[in-house]
Amino acid sequence: MSHPETDTELPPHILIFPLPLQGHVNSMLNLAELLCLSGLHVTILLSNYAHNRLLRHASLRSLFSRHSGFRVATFSDGLPADHPRAGERLMDLAFSLKELGGSQFRRLMESTDGLSDGGARRGVSCLIIDGLLSFIISVVEEMGIPYIYFRTIGACSFWPHFCIQEIIDAGEVPLKGKNEDKLTYWKKKEMDMMVTSVPGMEKVLRRRDIPRSFGVANGDDPTFKTMKTDTKRTVEACGLILNTFEDLEAPILDQIRKHIPNLYSIGPIHALLKDRLESEGMESSHNYSSSLWEEDRSCIAWLDSQPTCSVIYVSFGSITTLTRDELLEFWYGLVNSGHKFLWVMRPDSISGNGNEIPVELEEGTKSRGWMVGWVPQQEVLAHPAIGAFFTHSGWNSTIESIAIGLPMLCWPYFADQMTNSRFVSEVWKVGLDMKDTCDRITVEKMVKEAMDVRRDEFSKRAHNMAMLARKAISEGGTSYLNLNRLIEFLKSTVS
Repeated sequence: MSHPETDTELPPHILIFPLPLQGHVNSMLNLAELLCLSGLHVTILLSNYAHNRLLRHASLRSLFSRHSGFRVATFSDGLPADHPRAGERLMDLAFSLKELGGSQFRRLMESTDGLSDGGARRGVSCLIIDGLLSFIISVVEEMGIPYIYFRTIGACSFWPHFCIQEIIDAGEVPLKGKNEDKLTYWKKKEMDMMVTSVPGMEKVLRRRDIPRSFGVANGDDPTFKTMKTDTKRTVEACGLILNTFEDLEAPILDQIRKHIPNLYSIGPIHALLKDRLESEGMESSHNYSSSLWEEDRSCIAWLDSQPTCSVIYVSFGSITTLTRDELLEFWYGLVNSGHKFLWVMRPDSISGNGNEIPVELEEGTKSRGWMVGWVPQQEVLAHPAIGAFFTHSGWNSTIESIAIGLPMLCWPYFADQMTNSRFVSEVWKVGLDMKDTCDRITVEKMVKEAMDVRRDEFSKRAHNMAMLARKAISEGGTSYLNLNRLIEFLKSTVS
């Protein structure tokens, strides 16, 4: 019978704390498994709400049963179970976490002796924290635990967030008028003026492309102030992890390194994990789900019956909510385009009343469409029937599409998505940006453009970008080496 290891023999113990939303949890779980594969002990801290949904709809137990060093700890996000945690009410979650999170985190660390599992593990030797959870930093610093930020956004959107004060000083924040509806806001002529105050992005960003957390009535808006404060605090950490790769965002990464030299670009993290698992002779995590939503696999059988590159995949992510009018404009545009479409529509994704669907949409969908509540996205993106991705431009969706070499049609909803969509269309040139408009004629035109008119052009560039992503995660590639460097740092946090 083996004896327990002494503390000096125990591996480092890393606590990973994501914002409890789908995109953040996905990236953090991928990183957790990469660290487990490197022999580290890992605890991921999840809200009770997110944990329960993962247990109900995902493969959390199966996924990590092969990693003896993995644990889950939970806490309350302070919201009732039936709170939507999406759309306009998303910030309820952020403010509830800010109010409760610091004290809960302190109690957890003190009552469990640093999550040491009764001495089977060290106390936490390093914390990897979501960049939007800086409210626990005072507790971490008091305990003397080193920490690294993991921002689950791209460098292209992190950098404008970091430069918020410069944008304010230049008078380039497009303030939203009091009681001004979004259609009026979108149509402001000033929205198309270039932003000159973000170094390295002077010829790219318009005011409508900066993260939409800037679209506030005044600089005292609590969301705006939180984004500003949290991003600037990144310089106080031991380093910054980004789910991107050098060939995709090198100029922006170089700008960030002037302020945060210890930067780990380790993306596409889902592809890097797949490669490491295969090198260990283990089954890919793509066969396991980390979804907070129940996945409907009927779409795979439907895709199997479709011709190559004939379907546009439509998903606006886990947070976006559409008005009924927006829903109908998208729907008419898709049906009128004449193309096959697979559309993900969460049960909570439509706000407002009214369930009657026009007959022409029902008939058009029966002949050309398939609509489901949620899908195994990476499997869908890799399916040969998919020709383009109509996306909200969340960073996970963006980099998953880049990694697979799929053109995008972008309708960003908020936050970093506004910048991501601009880079898709104007920097990487692998798709179209449809932000700040929502009418059936535009949808139809852009679907045809992505699937027909400019298909070869976008596909060629997307394929080349996918090859660069493959190079980054392969042995000797930049993301491969940066992950190794991150692991060496984490090991150095114990003496």
